Amino acid sequence: MSDSPKNAHKVTDEADVVLVGAGIMSATLGAMLRQLEPGWSQVIFERLDGAAQESSSPWNNAGTGHSALCELNYTPEKNGKIDISKAVNINEKFQVSRQFWAHQVEEGILSDPQEFINAVPHVSFGHGADQVAYIKNRYNALKDHPLFPGMEYADDQETFAEKLPLMAEGRDFSDPVAISWIKEGTDINYGSQSKQFLKAAEDGGTEIRYGHEVKDITKDGAKWKVTVKNVHTGDTQTIRANFVFVGAGGMALPLLQKSGIPEIRGFGGFPVSGEWLRCTNEELIEQHAAKVYGKASVGAPPMSVPHLDTRVIDGEKGLLFGPYAGWTPKFLKEGSYTDLFSSLRPTNLASLLGVGVQEMGLTKYLITEVVKDTKARMESLREYMPNAKEEDWELITAGQRVQVIKPVGAPRFGSLEFGTTLISNSEGSIAGLLGASPGASIAPAAMIELLERCFGDRMIEWGDKIQEMVPSYGKKLANEPEMFAELWEYTQKTLKLEKA
Repeated sequence: MSDSPKNAHKVTDEADVVLVGAGIMSATLGAMLRQLEPGWSQVIFERLDGAAQESSSPWNNAGTGHSALCELNYTPEKNGKIDISKAVNINEKFQVSRQFWAHQVEEGILSDPQEFINAVPHVSFGHGADQVAYIKNRYNALKDHPLFPGMEYADDQETFAEKLPLMAEGRDFSDPVAISWIKEGTDINYGSQSKQFLKAAEDGGTEIRYGHEVKDITKDGAKWKVTVKNVHTGDTQTIRANFVFVGAGGMALPLLQKSGIPEIRGFGGFPVSGEWLRCTNEELIEQHAAKVYGKASVGAPPMSVPHLDTRVIDGEKGLLFGPYAGWTPKFLKEGSYTDLFSSLRPTNLASLLGVGVQEMGLTKYLITEVVKDTKARMESLREYMPNAKEEDWELITAGQRVQVIKPVGAPRFGSLEFGTTLISNSEGSIAGLLGASPGASIAPAAMIELLERCFGDRMIEWGDKIQEMVPSYGKKLANEPEMFAELWEYTQKTLKLEKA
């Protein structure tokens, strides 16, 4: 769609805040800043003709509330011992998300939580003796932790069939299985959530320009000059901003490179695409109610961990399996085949080449995935759902992710990162978020980190308001079990999850 009458008037030449991208990251930061500084003007530029059409689209991501309840890559096994530190850290950040979303519901910024968050059990699945032992060890490591209450475990056929009938039907149980689960997991439609945030933003005076692509970001004294092109008319305009946030998904890297800030030197990006099998049989969809995560293949990136996934999108229940990893040089699903090559710089070549040498397992995995045909994809699905039939599934393209390649010293030169990385300049006047998993699930925690880094001189003044938005701010809920229980009850009720 082209500019609507509501936002068709000319964008001012000056703004306090420019947000690049109309996805969940910009939407979250914009919502926070509107409450902290309601007098600041905000402008959002989005190259596509609507909100949340790239990584935030519900069909472009797994929609998992990444609280590490079931994702096995967050609990690696080292020398026979389960390391839960990453799982606890991610769970802490997801609790920040729940609190912030609940506060926004109470404030009327987010209108209907059931449009973007629904209760879906989170299940960890293993088969074969080694995986069964791992699932049990992981369960024992997490079951008594305050942030993982009510975790259960089973390795018998009867319980497995009761919890996961689609996965039990036709299964040869001579190959042992084990599951652990927490029934209070969630499925999240980040697209719907973004749209609710952005509607409230427009109602509050934020200018949102769809169909406008940011072409350049350059320093202009103490401000930033943002050059924008209308993709429909070809017209360009510039706007000067006190602060710029680049929440442009995979394109954050090239735009931060154009800004010339030294903090982006040496960083690169490795694009990974994905595909899903989406179930078209309503009877099968109704028989499964869980997000079931298994063990990743050797060399697989975390975003490619296989899962049989109940989704709730626009009030309709769905079922996905995947993702199947692929490769393209695009940095966005609607991007250009020149994106990767355009991001190459003399300063990041060593990082990219270093990762290329180190990550041969990933390269081999991606080649294997790219050449998979329908038969091979169905074989992968049948590890989870033995009786799966090809006619009940269709292949859809998922979103594009750009994994961060971080510069490090010799002898490694570069490091492939599988989380999110916040980049900001020393003055705190520009920032951007690189990377993917766990991405949208921890957007509020990531944006609070941005506030601390870029607006440190205002944090004392903002402290009470931030604590109102996130009551646990400044504390670790892992060390405050009573506070966790109280806030869990509050968010369950406010987000309408308690009766699910």
